Amino acid sequence: MAITTTTHLNFRGDARAALEFYQSVFGGKTQLFTHGEAGTPVDPSEADQITWGEVRADNGFHVMAFDVPSTQSYDRGEKPVYVSVRGDSTDEITAYWNGLVQDATVLSDLGPAPWGSPLYGMVKDRFGVTWVLDVIAAY
Repeated sequence: MAITTTTHLNFRGDARAALEFYQSVFGGKTQLFTHGEAGTPVDPSEADQITWGEVRADNGFHVMAFDVPSTQSYDRGEKPVYVSVRGDSTDEITAYWNGLVQDATVLSDLGPAPWGSPLYGMVKDRFGVTWVLDVIAAY
């Protein structure tokens, strides 16, 4: 039996924009299902927000997202989750980095890491999600 794990991000009204942005960076297909389509009991102004959404790409990238309705508590927190994107190509990781840093806060510049990774960086994107990108170190 095999399982997979997928990062699931929670937002308050930004899930659609975040998923569209991540699709523009990593490629793949976006699927969106709104609270209104699901019949989720929400404020009518939130009917077009996302009750379930994802980006899935052939390169293995997969992330899910949800808009927490105003009827539920929501605190984005300071460091609720890091999303790690790891590969073996410096060109591919650099391209993802260049996409994610748009309107973002760089927490650690993209460059060689002291533990042997040829490329490592950390960035908090415009949606408040912290991404760790690196090229797998040869051990």
